[in-house]
Amino acid sequence: MKIIAIMITKLAAFGLRLIGRGGSLPGTIALKIDPNILQKLQMSGPIVLVTGTNGKTSTANMLTEAFLADGKHVISNRKGDNLLAGVTTTMLTNADLRGRIKADAAVLEVDELNIPYIIKGLPVSALVVTNFFRDQLDRAKEMEQLISRIENSISDFKGMLILNANDPNVVRLSDAAKHAKALYYGIKRCKSSLIETSEASEGKFCPRCGSRLHYRFYQYSHIGEFACEACDFSTPPLDAVGEVVSIPKRTFLYDGMSFEAPQGGLYTMYNCMAVLCCAKYFGVSQEAVKQGFANFVVPDGRNETFTRERQTLILNLIKNPTGANEVMKVIEEDAEERSVLVVLNDNTQDGCDISWIYDTHFEKLLSTSTKHIIISGTRCYDMALRLKYSGYDPDKLIIKESLSEAVEALFDCDGKLYVVATYTALQPVRTLIVNKIKGGKS
Repeated sequence: MKIIAIMITKLAAFGLRLIGRGGSLPGTIALKIDPNILQKLQMSGPIVLVTGTNGKTSTANMLTEAFLADGKHVISNRKGDNLLAGVTTTMLTNADLRGRIKADAAVLEVDELNIPYIIKGLPVSALVVTNFFRDQLDRAKEMEQLISRIENSISDFKGMLILNANDPNVVRLSDAAKHAKALYYGIKRCKSSLIETSEASEGKFCPRCGSRLHYRFYQYSHIGEFACEACDFSTPPLDAVGEVVSIPKRTFLYDGMSFEAPQGGLYTMYNCMAVLCCAKYFGVSQEAVKQGFANFVVPDGRNETFTRERQTLILNLIKNPTGANEVMKVIEEDAEERSVLVVLNDNTQDGCDISWIYDTHFEKLLSTSTKHIIISGTRCYDMALRLKYSGYDPDKLIIKESLSEAVEALFDCDGKLYVVATYTALQPVRTLIVNKIKGGKS
């Protein structure tokens, strides 16, 4: 069955490429033929999984670039097919018919809910975890349920954990993985760090004893330096620690070397530190990591920049309060006059529960620098109501049920342009933007 599953996967993937498509369908077919196909693969190099609520795509792709810059042959699911079927597609299309994979390393972005299936199916060398935040409640459930599932799946894991030391919800994984070792990364207190936070926070209580956690400082949300008031649970000693030089200039220091993050925001520097910590473990040079950052291609909608004549447009994906708040900070820090398009959908992949918009600080948009706010998407009127509650004059809102009309209205505005869109809105709005820039009608 193994040979048949691999052969059909390769044929299906080849057929999809001929028509200009990709996706996880080949892996879905393979799993129907042989549900245990991943366990039958052979690979001599390390397999690295990257997971977390936010930043896993960027972190996995930066790590892939670092390995490549170090002269390694790497396979990865760069396009973000991070469910079981997508990972299966990636592995099988790179295997021969006997299930042997010739590569120096595999770097796989994995959806949090799929970690239990994949970590049991592959001989994973390292698990990199970026963060855990409250996400799509109707898909991922409460964060505690999600983390518990991952904890159960790593109870017999014997590889290396690469963990964000400034997230108590990530640090707790080391308690669950009794047979694993752990390396911790983080960032020192910086000018933007806070003593108190008003952001949605899931790290208030100790995962060991349930007592309240005390924070020396917050970086954002519940990311920061913490210690339990009743037991010894606290931020562990860091194996890789970054020091912010300038968030606007995207520069930070690590181990005596200056680095430039390929995207804006403090959260991106955390992704970079995850890469540096993992690279340290696998013996990848800092020079290769630095080159990897330079070679990194920004994924669609992750602070992606477009230019049209004299206009600059920045596109960002938003899907939960913490990630959206970091995007709001980037927009707020920009002193240029701007107009903003917000696209809010509630399809299954977005999460049908949109209550998270009330934990997002859209108030950061409401400065004198913001000249126009345009709203679109399947829940555009809910978004308009949210902005009304924030104090924005509803008569000034431009509501366009048609996404194409919303994009046209945005390009009619002066100044810098920002688009923030939920998951299922991202590619449609991106296509409209690209078509507009190419000179066609959006």
